Amino acid sequence: MASLRVAQKELTRKRLLSTALELFEKQGYSATTIDEIAGAAGTTRVTFYAHFPSRREIMRALIDELNELLERSESADHGSTAVGLVEAVRIGTADALGPWLRAQASRWPAIRPYILAATEAAAVDGELREVFHAWFDEVADDIAEGLTQAGRFDPEGRHVRGDLAVGMLDRTALNWMTHEWPVDSDVRFAVLVDAWVALLGD
Repeated sequence: MASLRVAQKELTRKRLLSTALELFEKQGYSATTIDEIAGAAGTTRVTFYAHFPSRREIMRALIDELNELLERSESADHGSTAVGLVEAVRIGTADALGPWLRAQASRWPAIRPYILAATEAAAVDGELREVFHAWFDEVADDIAEGLTQAGRFDPEGRHVRGDLAVGMLDRTALNWMTHEWPVDSDVRFAVLVDAWVALLGD
C-alpha cells in the first residue's frame, strides 16, 4: 500500500511538471500562476505545495529534467557534467566537436520548451537567473576540463573559451528555437562548428 502511495505521489509530481512546462510554453512563465498549473493538472493548490514550495521551485525541477535530457550527470566538482563534451573538447577536432554539436542540435525540439521557459524565468527572477547562469557555467567548466586534459591554451583562459563557446551555442540554439531553420543544410550551423574548432581545437 505504501508503495502505491509513493507511485501516485510521483505520478502527480510528474503531471505537475509536464503541465507547468506546457503552460510556460503556451503563455509564458510570468503569466502562469500556481492555481493555473494545479487546475490544469487536475489537482489543487494544496497538492501543488505538497510537491513544490513555489513556482520558482517547479522551474528548478524543470531545469533538472533538462539536465537529464542533455545527458548531464551529477558532478562532485561542479553541479553537473557531460562526459561526451569533455571528451570532444579534449580531442578538439572537427570530427569530434561537429558530431557532439549535431547531437545537441538533434535534442533542440525536445528541449525547446525548457530553454525558452528557463530563459524567460531567468529574465524576471533573480534567483532563477543565478541558477541558469550557474548551469551555463557548468557547461563552460566541462569545456575548460577538456582543454585542461588536452593541455591546450593558457589555463587562465580556458574557462573564458568555454564561456565564449557556450554563448555561441546558446545563441544558435535560441535562433533555431524561434525560427526552426534546418540544421543540416544551414550555413549557420557549419559556421558554429568552425568557430568551436577555431576557439577550442589545436
